[in-house]
Amino acid sequence: MKLIVQIPCLNEEKTLPQTVADIPRKISGVDEVEILIIDDGSTDNTVAVARQAGVDHIVRFTKNRGLAAAFAAGIDACLRLGADIIVNTDGDNQYYGGDIPRLIAPILTGEADMVIGDRQVETIDHFSPTKKRLQKLGSWVVRQASGTNIPDTTSGFRAYSREAAMRMNVISDYSYTLETIIQAGKQHLALTSKPIRTNPKTRESRLIGSLLDYLRRSTSTIVRTYAMYEPLRIFISAGALLLLGGVILGLRYLHFVGMGEGKGHIQSVILTAIFLIAGFQVILIGMLADLIAINRRLSEDILFRVKRLELGDKVETDLLQEQETA
Repeated sequence: MKLIVQIPCLNEEKTLPQTVADIPRKISGVDEVEILIIDDGSTDNTVAVARQAGVDHIVRFTKNRGLAAAFAAGIDACLRLGADIIVNTDGDNQYYGGDIPRLIAPILTGEADMVIGDRQVETIDHFSPTKKRLQKLGSWVVRQASGTNIPDTTSGFRAYSREAAMRMNVISDYSYTLETIIQAGKQHLALTSKPIRTNPKTRESRLIGSLLDYLRRSTSTIVRTYAMYEPLRIFISAGALLLLGGVILGLRYLHFVGMGEGKGHIQSVILTAIFLIAGFQVILIGMLADLIAINRRLSEDILFRVKRLELGDKVETDLLQEQETA
């Protein structure tokens, strides 16, 4: 059983040594523990510091590509290095590395495919009341969109089984945290969370330039990811609202016709037609998007199988076992 801890880094020369030092190198149930960093175009001595700290593997970007790209590159590298479990943590030493055994326990026992560390944000002193409320609201929205029960969806301290990691396909260019939870929920992976500890704040977040910008980007990620898996619900809801608007306007016009005042409300007829036509068109687009979503699910399954073949993983299915027996 091989565990690789991946750490996306951007100019983390000051905090990386402590982050690496806190990672336990011996864990019960795990044969090997290795550390991999993804240098996301750092302009300081992050790479040199990582080597001095005893990091086993380094993936380097010559130019900053963003957290989502760094996370995805790390997952790919860990899989190629033969990781059975992948833990992601941050280079700013936000999360306490000593909680890794607790984080991976549900994967080791076969209870979960993906485990999210719960920071219990209400207990974090340096989080403002506004940030705490927004974190809770955002996590609630993601839970509704993903059909999961994860209390802290923006936590970057998380563990993946090998199969779960192979099923992750990050599309966002901003952050992976929300998108991967929605993906995992829609792919019916087993998700759970574990309470974890955090360390004192070392620097300001580079991901959140401002709360408004973070809200805008996070909302866009949630809507976009949910729409990829449930487009019919979104388009039917929008189409139904347009149809309802057209019906209401049509009934309003008929009301005035009954009162003998129809000539003065001809604009209601025009708006009724517009709303009804737009509503039917949106529903038709939803049906087309649903067919595309079905094709996406098939493509994801094919990509998963290709990854298994490429990485040399054994495909153990009942069908293959039956064929071997025959």
